[in-house]
Amino acid sequence: MARVAVLHNTLDFQGGADAVCLATCEALASAHDVTLVTASETEPAALADRFGYDLDGVTVRVPPAGRAVARALSAAAPRVGPQLAARSAFLQRSFERIADRFDVAVSTANELDLPVPSVQYVHYPQFRLDRLPDGDPGRLDRLWSRLSAPSDAALAGPDVTLLANSAWTAAVVDRLYGARPAVVHPPVDPVECDTAWEDREKGIVAVGRLAPDKRLLDAIRIVDGVRERGHRVHLHVVGSAPRAYRDYAARIAAAAAERPHVTVERDVDRDRLETLLCTHRYGLNTKPEEHFGMSVAEYVAAGMVAFAPDSGGQREVLDERGDRLFDSVSDAADLVSKAASEGEPPSTARDRFARDRFGAALRDAVNRTVD
Repeated sequence: MARVAVLHNTLDFQGGADAVCLATCEALASAHDVTLVTASETEPAALADRFGYDLDGVTVRVPPAGRAVARALSAAAPRVGPQLAARSAFLQRSFERIADRFDVAVSTANELDLPVPSVQYVHYPQFRLDRLPDGDPGRLDRLWSRLSAPSDAALAGPDVTLLANSAWTAAVVDRLYGARPAVVHPPVDPVECDTAWEDREKGIVAVGRLAPDKRLLDAIRIVDGVRERGHRVHLHVVGSAPRAYRDYAARIAAAAAERPHVTVERDVDRDRLETLLCTHRYGLNTKPEEHFGMSVAEYVAAGMVAFAPDSGGQREVLDERGDRLFDSVSDAADLVSKAASEGEPPSTARDRFARDRFGAALRDAVNRTVD
């Protein structure tokens, strides 16, 4: 049994990366002594309960001043953005003081320069983004990269195992660091649904943080377009509303209030989410270049017909199907309208990303790193 530190910069955005963190803790706790090190306002146990993960046996450690840092950055986020790289730099420096207590570190907060053998799960690189021709590094990228980015040699070393959530993300890592991670898709179990396809509502569910990068206002515009094309569909916008994105969440609520066919449901529990997924035919994602697309995989797992932008890792989730991937709001409205007219049930396998596959891959990576 190894002493494992799972490092996660923040659980406060309550999205797919945070679900991966909790799944990692659950998977490793069955075989190792696991400590989750994170600087968050959010209580890990509360989020684990919402996402359906078990943290029994996992110790939670918040660095000194960690909650104060998390509160300050969340309060400033509407002005300065989420500052994930800054949070990671803080976590990395905090961990260095206690690293000798652990045999291996598992980062679910992307690439880090760590003083112990490590497994590093990259959702999307957080440093050196100024080196990408179409990247959006942010104003402080060079500072955080200078302070905390690992070197090419460090990530290529024998004590580091790199994993990525999609082949698309792995290619970006390779471009930045000259090291290509193995792909381990995030865990999404099949959703047990009792409602037959033909009995489901001809409605759309859009799941995701109420945050600007998710472009949920586009989801509302797409449904408006589908209705203009003659289909009486409705939309459920379902997601968490972290304090950092309170202004955008208010805009979503205002847009929904103007439309009787749009409902916003915030911070729903797992039972309610599965009820929505199992009783509606269509799932919609609107974030371009989604690094994997947990919500898209959830739609597939629940037996829905899913639609997403034609970019990023979500193309892998949807098998690069041209009738499911769109380039614009208008294109999306056309695709959903066509699917609604034809009424064909989904054909994508629902168990492609099952949790046991993810857990086995993480345990194997940790065991190989420790050995």
